Amino acid sequence: MEYVNLGRTGLKVSRLVLGCGNFGGIGSMPEFFGKGETQEEAFELMDAAFYVGINLFDTANAYGGGASETMIGNWLATKGPAVRDQLVISTKIFNPVGPGPNDRGLSRRHILHEVDESLTRLGVDYLDLLLMHEPDPSTPLEETLSTMNTLVHQGKVRYIGASNMPAWLTAKAVWLADVHGWCRIEWVQNSYSLLDRRDEVELFPFLADQGLGFTPFSPLAGGWLTGKYREGAVYPEGSRMTLRSDPYEHLVRPHIFSGLERLRSFAEARGTDMATVALAWVLSEPRVTAAIMGPRRLVHLEPGLAALNMKLTMGEREEIASYFVCPVCSSSDEDESSQAASCLPEEG
Repeated sequence: MEYVNLGRTGLKVSRLVLGCGNFGGIGSMPEFFGKGETQEEAFELMDAAFYVGINLFDTANAYGGGASETMIGNWLATKGPAVRDQLVISTKIFNPVGPGPNDRGLSRRHILHEVDESLTRLGVDYLDLLLMHEPDPSTPLEETLSTMNTLVHQGKVRYIGASNMPAWLTAKAVWLADVHGWCRIEWVQNSYSLLDRRDEVELFPFLADQGLGFTPFSPLAGGWLTGKYREGAVYPEGSRMTLRSDPYEHLVRPHIFSGLERLRSFAEARGTDMATVALAWVLSEPRVTAAIMGPRRLVHLEPGLAALNMKLTMGEREEIASYFVCPVCSSSDEDESSQAASCLPEEG
């Protein structure tokens, strides 16, 4: 396993991250609680990930209604302090965890309460990484950042970051921290894949300028880049398109299916699978620190490990990216990343 610095920090993280969003549920939505991995299955995934050198486990306070953090904590309890010392635990706060108006968001009250709850569920006395799960338009960013800064100085959190953050708000967060002398966000965690390249346009140049890390989630676009979806075919039972299709309906387009077949041909010519190529494409982007994988089964770890050893030339990266450029957008003078972004639904 290769380890790299997280942004400007001295913290070393593996280039693959174990996404734990399916432990006990599928993400933060209550209707999917209980439909994710059981504790036994989660233990197997964590054992396998740790064995191959993955040292960063990513979760959130709302995943599975707290079940994800609880399962990680239960697993850690069976391993002892030596494993905890090697592990980098990342959690996030924003989504609802109860029915009350203050059971969500990024207010000082909610963050302080939820960090203590997360520490209890995880069975640890500090969080390596804490992220804003999403921007909170109802709370001043100053309130959120000052609270996270306090947590770092209290020793409950080591580093802070942001998820689902647009470039302008990331820039504002960095500016506020610098002006007030607070701890900066050290990395951003947004969606990024061959099918979602919007951050190449504005965020990536800012990350490069400020030395921030980037740990993308959904590098396989909810399974779309694994080859499981084909034009005109029935979606596999239990897939994202049968459980929670809304975030991916915009991909049901002829040029996307055509691009997937071209990606399949490229992978076959290289003697590998589509997921490996798609992950290698993400990992070869200079702005990417590490890619988050959310395996449902042990076999799902294999493409990530193979991708670490797959070297793509700049020409190959550009060729692969060209498979998914919308033919309507490509008639404009925009570059490919802008064209790809313009085909995506509006954020929010």
